[in-house]
Amino acid sequence: MLSDFTNAILLPIDMQKAFDGSSWPRRWNKAVDANGLSLLKTWREAGRPIIHVRHDSVEPNSTLGPTQPGNAFRDGFGPKGDEPLVTKSVNSAFIGTDLDLRLRRLGIDTIVAFGISTDMCVSTTVRMGANLGYRMILVEDACDCFDLPDGRGGTIPAETVHATHVATLGFEFAKVVTTRELVEAVAASGAVAAA
Repeated sequence: MLSDFTNAILLPIDMQKAFDGSSWPRRWNKAVDANGLSLLKTWREAGRPIIHVRHDSVEPNSTLGPTQPGNAFRDGFGPKGDEPLVTKSVNSAFIGTDLDLRLRRLGIDTIVAFGISTDMCVSTTVRMGANLGYRMILVEDACDCFDLPDGRGGTIPAETVHATHVATLGFEFAKVVTTRELVEAVAASGAVAAA
């Protein structure tokens, strides 16, 4: 089960304002912000490291472009104090960034990930992290995703997209937990960062 957070880091992925815009399809998880903020609060109180991930799109007219209002973090998210930030322009937080190097220098072996969206940047980062040898933990109810076109004129509901990707990640790439389980595990472990 979840017990050792000595070499663990929290990785919030793309918790940005753009995803509330009308140009994006319907999202399903109304608790994503509350759950994500609960994870950040718990992790900070335990004195554990956090690296924030932000998507800086290079696509023309993207609402996630660095000069767009939607690029900003959602209320309550984003770095505090000296918490580091990694910016990316593709789905994986490991590609085109120094994330892996930062983690190795910190002696991290476990990544606790959450964010938007489950099937895109979260899934890609979790898969790649597992392939790089990290123990991946996905906090599934602190993730969210969108209705997805099925390529045949129909729509796959966001809830189905989420459930399918969580099942795949849990089967092969990550330990899947809820926010409550993670918060309780951190509290029970007495995980306090070394001075």
